[in-house]
Amino acid sequence: MNLGLTIKNVRKQKGFKQNKFAELCNITQSYLSQIENNAKDPNLSILKIISEKLETPLPVLFFLSMENSDVPEKKQQAFSMIAPSIKSLVNEFFVNTELVND
Repeated sequence: MNLGLTIKNVRKQKGFKQNKFAELCNITQSYLSQIENNAKDPNLSILKIISEKLETPLPVLFFLSMENSDVPEKKQQAFSMIAPSIKSLVNEFFVNTELVND
């Protein structure tokens, strides 16, 4: 699971600079950088704040972070086949800020 990279990617897609996003989350830029580089594991309350400020549900961040090695070996081949499509769909629905409401 690469939660740090997922947070970084979603933050960038949403147009937040690291220093401004850290301020918004009431954490230091250094701490956010460590989270995004998987050097620090934030507690659940920090993750909830990050997901709230990204307007992306925490379970979605966890799902987008999943890697093949996070799945039982018997299911890795199926995961490899369907994960890109599902992640793309989830990303469009929850992360892409350019969606138009009909």
